[in-house]
Amino acid sequence: MSYVTVSARIRRDLYEKLKKYNIVISDVIRRALEEEVARREEVREALRRAQEILSKIPSEEVVEAIRRSREER
Repeated sequence: MSYVTVSARIRRDLYEKLKKYNIVISDVIRRALEEEVARREEVREALRRAQEILSKIPSEEVVEAIRRSREER
């Protein structure tokens, strides 16, 4: 597996607290990035499924639903 190095600028007081609590910065960053990617992949998949469902609804039906909704306001 190939790796790259990333860096982030943080406040010195945060850095001191991380050291005080013996927090392994690289582990925290790696986990946070992995979680963020997983979250975005879930959203992308949900959008794909929604698009698949919505593509089966005729556009005339969507337009009519929007008009009814506007009239109810």
